[in-house]
Amino acid sequence: MDLSDFRKEYSDRGMHREDLDADPIAQFTAWFKQATDLGLHEPNAMTLATVDQRGMPLQRTVLLKSFDEKGFVFFSNYQSRKAMDIAGNPQVSLLFPWVILERQIIVQGRAIKTSTEESLAYFHSRPRESQIGAWVSDQSAVIPDRAFLENKLAEIRSRFGDGEIPLPPTWGGYRVVPQTIEFWQGGPARLHDRFLYTRGTAGWRIERLSP
Repeated sequence: MDLSDFRKEYSDRGMHREDLDADPIAQFTAWFKQATDLGLHEPNAMTLATVDQRGMPLQRTVLLKSFDEKGFVFFSNYQSRKAMDIAGNPQVSLLFPWVILERQIIVQGRAIKTSTEESLAYFHSRPRESQIGAWVSDQSAVIPDRAFLENKLAEIRSRFGDGEIPLPPTWGGYRVVPQTIEFWQGGPARLHDRFLYTRGTAGWRIERLSP
């Protein structure tokens, strides 16, 4: 299928240097609020890119669960493919593809594990079925069929009954500590606006990038 003519023109809403906050987290907060106020479906969905020991990149969608000046937090199984990649190379990238708003945000930084206390607090805030699911799935492991999962689900439900479900030893959070954050706004004639925040010893530097 030839998609060479499959294109659309972008709006002229633009993005100007004087309108940007000096703090990229504050700028992210403003854009995230706009996305949620406009009813964007799952604005916290982000593409996480990692690189394995062979140098092969892999991307998957994960959900942002909190963010502040320290970084962007998501949760996962610590024995998953993404966890193995991060253990070998903690440098990762996050992409927020807010296509309907003609915007995207790219974060590059280092992924570090959250504390057990932080992981536990989030784990117990999840629906009970999600807590059970974290015990059922050995994420990324090869399994024979879906019945294997269903049998394990029944086993875990029976094990914990109506009691409190403990934090699995192989489950927890990661915080991506940003080194760069790029804000991209689509523009007419493909003259998009791109601003790159780079962390330095004196704070954040802001540069405009050519589209």
